[in-house]
Amino acid sequence: MPTTDTSEKGLEALIVESLVTEAAYDLGHSEDYDREHAVDLAKLLAFIETTQKKAAEALELSLDGPKRTQFLHRLQGEIAKRGVIDVLRNGVKHGAVSVDLFYGTPTPGNVKAEERFAANIFSVTRQLRYSKDETQLALDLCLFINGLPVATFELKNRLTKQTVEDAVQQYKRDREPKELLFQFGRCMVHFAVDDQEARMSTHLKGKDSWFLPFNQGWNDGAGNPPNESGIKTDYLWKKILTKAELTDIIEN
Repeated sequence: MPTTDTSEKGLEALIVESLVTEAAYDLGHSEDYDREHAVDLAKLLAFIETTQKKAAEALELSLDGPKRTQFLHRLQGEIAKRGVIDVLRNGVKHGAVSVDLFYGTPTPGNVKAEERFAANIFSVTRQLRYSKDETQLALDLCLFINGLPVATFELKNRLTKQTVEDAVQQYKRDREPKELLFQFGRCMVHFAVDDQEARMSTHLKGKDSWFLPFNQGWNDGAGNPPNESGIKTDYLWKKILTKAELTDIIEN
């Protein structure tokens, strides 16, 4: 049986490979991340320009100029006010222009809706340099939908004597809640993960952050069952973070 590399970098590579090859995610690039507005600018612009040409033209999104910047400010303000889930569900209005930021589950047989859903860009970025102050600060993984961040990850592993608890402590100690990416409502969830357990938080508050177990349970107890085909926490990216499942979470 092939051994699984569960070092921190190995776990990161494993998750990314699974999401890209099995769940059809795009691979994001840290340099495309706009720290001023906390978006993957390349993916956001690609989604709007592909799906809503008139809106993209009206907002001059192809030009790095004042109109595009005003729209990005507007988008950021709406996420701050309403949270990313509401913005994904309902889009944003900027002046006379309405912009959709996500297309939900198509009803069976609705070809147009199926095409729209297929146009959504789910992406994962490794080692995301997110901070305006210290550009070297990097997060292990971030998931985006159409350029909007929805989930962050800190990864650890037990082979190097670090566990999910170390990942939790990293969020509490090293991730400044005032950073745009970590402000409440900006992402749906923050995951601390090792090869055996997962925990989640929806609201980072420094040392007061509260992380809940996000495990499947095992033998009427906590934790996760053994997994013959991989590591114990792979249900997270193989089942929960599929496009269909993540869409369901956003919609419901």
